[in-house]
Amino acid sequence: MCRSIKTLRPPAIEEVTDDDIRAAALQYVRKVSGFRRPAAHNQAVFDRAVEEVTRATAVLLADLEVRGSRSGT
Repeated sequence: MCRSIKTLRPPAIEEVTDDDIRAAALQYVRKVSGFRRPAAHNQAVFDRAVEEVTRATAVLLADLEVRGSRSGT
């Protein structure tokens, strides 16, 4: 879907930052909305979507069990 969204779990990446997660969320919302920068009347809903996707992604990554990972999860 979004070629610029990178895999954010081990072993693809060892340490994920909040900025990594937000950048992926922003790319996702841009892709599905079709807007790189929304018009002023859509800015609030766009920003809210980015924050919701960011939170959901953080929960997903925290709860994933990656077998064979060296981090012990």
